[in-house]
Formats: sequence, C-alpha cells, structure tokens
Amino acid sequence: MEIKIGKTRIKTIVADITTLKVDAVVNAANSSLMGGGGVDGAIHRAGGPAILEECKKIVAKIGRLPTGEAVITTAGNMPSKYVIHTVGPVWHGGTRGEPELLRNCYINSLKIAKDHNLKTVAFPSISTGVYGYPVDKAAKIAVKAVVDFVRENPDIFDEIIFCGYDPFTEKQYASELENYK
Repeated sequence: MEIKIGKTRIKTIVADITTLKVDAVVNAANSSLMGGGGVDGAIHRAGGPAILEECKKIVAKIGRLPTGEAVITTAGNMPSKYVIHTVGPVWHGGTRGEPELLRNCYINSLKIAKDHNLKTVAFPSISTGVYGYPVDKAAKIAVKAVVDFVRENPDIFDEIIFCGYDPFTEKQYASELENYK
C-alpha cells in the first residue's frame, strides 16, 4: 500500500527492518537503550557493538530515555545510516496516556530525521510486541501522526515506510493508510 503527500511516498511493506537501505530505521527501544527483545534486539544484533556504545554514551549523559522521546545513533553494520531509538508506551488499556505517548514516538522520531536532513525513514510497529499495544489501535495512531507531520512539513521526506515484520501487521497499517488515499 502506498500514498503520496507532496513529494513524500508513505508506504507499507513486510520485511526485516534491519535489512532496509534507508537513511534511518526507527527502533522500538526500551528506556535503558541497552537492547532487548523483538525489533530492539534484532537492531542491536544486526548493527553490532557500535550502536550499544553510542547508546551507553547517551544514557550516561541524559539517563534513561523517557517514553515518547527519541535519540539518534549510528546504524553500525546495517545498510541504513542511522537508528532513531524511541521508547513506546506499555499498553494498560489506553487509560494512561498511551495514545499520546505513542504519537510522540512517531513525531519525535520524524523531528530528529528532519533535523538531520534524512530523506528516507522506516518505522516498525512500535509498542505492539511485548508492550502489548493492539496493532489496529497502534496503526491508527502511527499513520495519522506520520500523515499529519508530512502535511505540516511538506517536501522534507522522500519516503516513509511502515515496516511490518509479518503480513498481519503490515495489513493493519495498510488498512489505515488506505483512509488517506
């Protein structure tokens, strides 16, 4: 599924995000930035020790990364140039500010990409793994946040990708993106 807003293509794919040749992949990190399971662990494994070294320096400087915030590091051995790490919210039924925190993950990641003049960015499905955020609800927030940001910042990005690790996840994001055709 793909739409175009200005010069920016926004699309969904099924892939291993660690294999994408983009300016930046976004990591659904934990607040320690030390790697973990899911996409976080995959990015740290694929990127190698350079990512962890930069994460350690960031944590030494600012402490744990708050939910909804984002930071940037090298991508190490991955084909992308950078990793933008953001901490998604743990799902508690949607009553503890989870939608706004999740939206902030996407907005703050795109702000960092914009500040670094990055043109291509790939997002995983943030918070929908061990953090338990329902994929359909997460997709609705993610797609709206990205579309709103692109509309407010036209002609910044060439391509923004929602990368689903499996067809079910990709389909949820594609279904939401369809609403903006």
